[in-house]
Amino acid sequence: MSNTGSSEEIRYDYTNVMADRVGERDGLSEAELEGLAEAVRGYHDEITAERRSGELPFMDLPQRRDYVEGAAGFAASVRERFENVVLLGIGGSALGMTALQSALNHPFHNLLDGEQRRGPRLFVVDNIDPVLIQGLLDVVEVGQTLFVVVTKSGQTAETISQLMLLTGVLKERLGNGMREHVVAITNPERGALRSIAKAEGLVSFEVPEGVGGRFSVLSPVGLVPAALAGIDVEGLLAGASAMDKRLQTGEMTGNPAYAGAAVHYLLDVKHGKSVAVMLSYSHQLRDVADWFRQLWAESLGKSRTLSGDEVHVGQTPVKAVGVTDQHSQVQLYVEGPSDKMFTFLAVEEPGVDVEIPGEHLEEEACVYLGGRRFGELFRAEREGTEIALTEACRPNATISLAQVEPGTVGGLLYLLEVQTVMAAKLYGVNAFDQPGVEAGKVASYALMGRSGYEAERVEMERKLKGAKRRSV
Repeated sequence: MSNTGSSEEIRYDYTNVMADRVGERDGLSEAELEGLAEAVRGYHDEITAERRSGELPFMDLPQRRDYVEGAAGFAASVRERFENVVLLGIGGSALGMTALQSALNHPFHNLLDGEQRRGPRLFVVDNIDPVLIQGLLDVVEVGQTLFVVVTKSGQTAETISQLMLLTGVLKERLGNGMREHVVAITNPERGALRSIAKAEGLVSFEVPEGVGGRFSVLSPVGLVPAALAGIDVEGLLAGASAMDKRLQTGEMTGNPAYAGAAVHYLLDVKHGKSVAVMLSYSHQLRDVADWFRQLWAESLGKSRTLSGDEVHVGQTPVKAVGVTDQHSQVQLYVEGPSDKMFTFLAVEEPGVDVEIPGEHLEEEACVYLGGRRFGELFRAEREGTEIALTEACRPNATISLAQVEPGTVGGLLYLLEVQTVMAAKLYGVNAFDQPGVEAGKVASYALMGRSGYEAERVEMERKLKGAKRRSV
């Protein structure tokens, strides 16, 4: 049975971003929020119209029963055949699945024996460092492994090079049996991976047209590997669908995505908070912060507005983990430059707790802990950090989940996607392009000698040779 959760089990508390909590210099006034309300309502109408015209297909993913049924059905048919699932992808093709795995499977999933795990061991290979690639080959038996290859364009150099390597290894070991060990998730019509899938007879799924990688976690990009790993994808989409219904209003007071977008935008442009720290006080949600970094950075970090004006906008998103980063970052956050805002991720009912036994009570440092629970200590650490930041006039908000389960995770991811779209409207930029990333891709194509990029290669080599090298 799917655990659907309720969108109401996710709450956005922005009390500590207000001026009456952190001061007028660093906090928002009621007038600032009210002054943005009309613009938000107008942008809500734009988003609604764009969605109806098919311009925002990521917003329809929670209702795509065909995607969830296809992923669940395929996973059920093959899951018992494989010891390992290896996801080959980068950026939006990998970060979403990493977040789902951390949130919804055992923290040591890969170390559990087969009977304890809900699915195969999962490895997400999102880099091409040869040390990592060789390390993967050292630890997985390819004959017991299903490789899920994900690239929206079908020609991402990093992912295609990984596929080329694994295809060679699999053909050497298994011959034509190779095709049973590779699944393609890519553009429905175009690109090298689509052509390879057709030529090799691979099972394949589509990345929906118009859905960018960073908005694709609720499509087959996330659903197929999640289902293979034993995650309840029905519940995941049900939670996103419930959140979608909650976000139908254009009023910030009833829409946590719009409230979050307004808080981030105003703190940035009016109060100089150019850094957005997502501080997860949940081990399960730590990689949601990683996924959000790409979503926020690529969507909002733009040099020009939609009308062509040069602006160079966008907050720098930073990932932090409580309590780990209390001992590495919070000193800076409390006493360093006042250029940051903070969003806590919190869980009200973790679902498991562990008692601290009454050992070593002869030591004063142990007496107050004996007989308490780790959950109490964890919550006290979060609340203490919240108090310290607030007293230092550092604006902070909290997204709290009643519990971490498929429905609330699906709702949280969808909320953050819609928040990002509204923030882009407020900044006046295109949330769905990434020209800075594309420039780097062109340079790498040219330097690697890809056909059609000869002129760019000459220019790149000229720039590299012409640079005055400075090193010690």
